[in-house]
Amino acid sequence: MASAQSERPIASVDELVAYFARGSKPTSDLKIGVEHEKLGVLSDGRAPEYDIIRRLLEAMADRGWTRVEEGGKLIALSRATCGTITLEPGGQVEHSGAPWTTAIQAVRDNDKHTDELLPLAADLGIRFLGIGFRPFGTIDDVSWMPKGRYRVMRAYLPTRGSMAHEMMKRTTTVQANLDYESENDAMEKLRTSMGVSSLVTSLFAASPLVDGKLSGYQSYRARAWLDTDPDRCGLLPFTFRDDSRFSDYAEWALDVPMFFIYRDGEYRPSNGITFRTFMRDGHEGERAFMKDWEVHLSTLFPEVRLKTFVEVRQADASSREMVRALPALWRGLLYDRDARRAAWSLVADWPLDERLRVYRTTPKEGIHGRAHNRPMVQYCRELVAIARSGLERLGAAEEVALLQPLERIAAEGRTLADEIAAEFERTGGDVAKMIEFLRLR
Repeated sequence: MASAQSERPIASVDELVAYFARGSKPTSDLKIGVEHEKLGVLSDGRAPEYDIIRRLLEAMADRGWTRVEEGGKLIALSRATCGTITLEPGGQVEHSGAPWTTAIQAVRDNDKHTDELLPLAADLGIRFLGIGFRPFGTIDDVSWMPKGRYRVMRAYLPTRGSMAHEMMKRTTTVQANLDYESENDAMEKLRTSMGVSSLVTSLFAASPLVDGKLSGYQSYRARAWLDTDPDRCGLLPFTFRDDSRFSDYAEWALDVPMFFIYRDGEYRPSNGITFRTFMRDGHEGERAFMKDWEVHLSTLFPEVRLKTFVEVRQADASSREMVRALPALWRGLLYDRDARRAAWSLVADWPLDERLRVYRTTPKEGIHGRAHNRPMVQYCRELVAIARSGLERLGAAEEVALLQPLERIAAEGRTLADEIAAEFERTGGDVAKMIEFLRLR
């Protein structure tokens, strides 16, 4: 990160709004990227300690990845055109791929990374599972990764939500990042993706196991996010207004308490001040710079996040075919104007209190629940069909094929969470058999 002191302090909210505007791109330059978190286990289901994860990163570095260290600890890797590999708080390994023109390219990029990772992990006794929440052991069995920002977050977040550490240490997700052409285009994509958030969570639900037992939830990952931090998580009501603007997102973000101020390689706790206060008054001799705004935006966790792109965050990580389906779904829904408007029309008449109710009940009920007086599964079927139509209009035949697992789930009303639960009962919860069932291939 460049030295914040070399920049000019932020003088107005208009500068923060202009940051979002700089993300606008012509239609021909719109791209999509995938972020895929993977959860590793040892043969007995335990979480690997940092030293084992470090050895995995070392093995990747030996294959051409560039090391990223903090305090003398290897915490990440990067490689030109291949994105980055980072560690989540509980040792989850995340690949953030490069942006690509099509979903099929993004999928191939992520597959290439996974194909490289899995045999190296197996040599160290690690199996990566296609599931959205660590299924075996307890939260205390999972060690913390040695990253400065996580030390601040692990102290602060439990003051805001009872499941913050669960979110940090035991959840995994797959996300997509999408570009926008203009402010209107960005806010329309933000509104649509926020509006169908619970539908996507329902389709991708794949985390019914907790502490080696059935939890009764479709997505325990989503359950953890419900009680993490109401200031920075969840649905953002202003996005559902037709007239919402970049300034609305900026004003919301300004009033979210900061985790830290990053200076000279050090994460300094900010004692809960908001960015608005930091920008106006400074803090302990420091002033707010645009790099601080970028860092602050990365510590906000709504269901859909705005940076200089739109980041959709609602899906459990799971099987390879489901990971491949995610960017295809979102490209079909958001990059075709007719599909985007059809997807929004699907949920446009939901009152805010119903949106919030569905958001809170979806982790448990998922596709088996109801929303606005209709079965959730009906909404999911229509959403996947809209995405298919959008991809067809984009001429993306290969990407249409990636939707098949979602079409199957929507048609049968049976999620991966249901399949995992059934296999758990069939095997009597045998750890070795469940690892074999869940492992990424």
